[in-house]
Amino acid sequence: MNFSKKFNCCPLSLLGDFIPTYSMRVVMKSCLLCLLVLVIDGAAVFGQKTKVIKGAVLIDGTGAPPIPESVLVIRDGKLVAVGPAGHVAIPDGSEEIDARGKFIIPGMMDANVHLFRDVSIEFIARYEDRLEELIEEGAQISLKYGVTTVFDSWGPLRPLMNVRDRINKGEIPGSRVFVAGNIVGLSGPFGRSFNAVGKWIAPKEFVERINAMFEEGTGTRLSWLPPEQVGQEIRTYIGLGIDFLKYAVSGHDCKGCSGFPETLDLSSVLLFTPEAQKAMVHEAHRAGIIAQTHTTSVESLRQAVEAGVDMLQHGAITGPIPIPESTLELMLEKGIYCAVQPRTAKRLAIEKKDAALFRRSIQVLEAWDGNIRRLIKSGVPLLLATDAGVSNPIKTEVEAGKDVFDVEHPEMLGEAHFIWFRAMIEKGMTPMQAIVAATRNNAAAYGKLDQFGTVEVGKLADLVVLNADPLEDIENTREIHWVIKEGVIVDRESLPVNPLLTKP
Repeated sequence: MNFSKKFNCCPLSLLGDFIPTYSMRVVMKSCLLCLLVLVIDGAAVFGQKTKVIKGAVLIDGTGAPPIPESVLVIRDGKLVAVGPAGHVAIPDGSEEIDARGKFIIPGMMDANVHLFRDVSIEFIARYEDRLEELIEEGAQISLKYGVTTVFDSWGPLRPLMNVRDRINKGEIPGSRVFVAGNIVGLSGPFGRSFNAVGKWIAPKEFVERINAMFEEGTGTRLSWLPPEQVGQEIRTYIGLGIDFLKYAVSGHDCKGCSGFPETLDLSSVLLFTPEAQKAMVHEAHRAGIIAQTHTTSVESLRQAVEAGVDMLQHGAITGPIPIPESTLELMLEKGIYCAVQPRTAKRLAIEKKDAALFRRSIQVLEAWDGNIRRLIKSGVPLLLATDAGVSNPIKTEVEAGKDVFDVEHPEMLGEAHFIWFRAMIEKGMTPMQAIVAATRNNAAAYGKLDQFGTVEVGKLADLVVLNADPLEDIENTREIHWVIKEGVIVDRESLPVNPLLTKP
């Protein structure tokens, strides 16, 4: 190829035989420009090859029937053609990947993770200066097991955003991360919402520093403010760079960790008026992000729906009272997405048998389980959401030596989404519905369906290639052959790169 002719710039021979009336500076500028254009254009000409994955059964995440012999064309990290063999042209010079005998689903997503989740004094004191390393570890464990996108709905905002940004820039591997930071209205780790005892035991300066880092001005004091001032505080908080807003309609008792007696369980306490909630939702929508809620009672659930939120976190948890039919109908009418955290039958039996140990009543567990079954039948759009994080390997006095805590653990990052699938199938979901809940629905709930969530033209090429059919048995989602993020096959064996909590 004659690049000088193509780019209409000076031939390189001009350096040695230039017209005397030209100055050397003009000649050099012209030739440097030529080289610059050549490099830029060459990136397109000689850059990464177009990839073609062919032969696999494609389950595209839309709920449509599978495509038995599929062809996926990937260029610059995006899907540029998708369809059955014979209907998709394979570009010349493509890198062809034979996936016959495999099954492709979209990259899975988790609507509710906590890449940092431990609130004990010892743990936070030990890792205060290494929070970003812990968050990286969590994001890399998620990616290793097929979760290409996670939505972190509570954690230290600045460290989370720093890791999010490094992953987005390609500086480190990891699931794509979207963050909310604090749950508006809740305290930091050492407060009534998580570990009230820690506030009395740990040094004052330490408690204040950690709580301030998590709350970022959106802690319990907001419950005292009038709606217009709540809105102003939320506007400031959104300006820090959060990806979505999460606020607490009811309190968070963390299974008794608030330190208050059982009769003052904060999960039944309403934190904001309907007017204050609408002000928060308004600010989120004005900023172009979604608003979601923390609810733990039938009344907090109803108020959240009426406030106009886009999504409900753990909407199936309503205390000992089932979701009223009128609230279910309202959820359907408004098309609100609902994230649920199910227990498998085996886990549920263990928690009911040892209800005192797990600090949940049998009535609460039964209502929770029944709500999920009714939500599945109702048609409310459901989301895979686990509340998962990387567990502290140092067990508490309550957990130490008790294997029941680890049986089909629903909140262990890297395992939790597989447990979610099993539990939801037991409760009446079909495998196709479960895959849609883990992919398309999650992307749609967060307003990201134009970017990913299904295997369609124009979307990012986030894929999980499986060795067995997940529609035949949902457990086959564990049979991962490749994880592909933005068209690049992930080196799963190298993850996590720097394990702190998951060292062998």
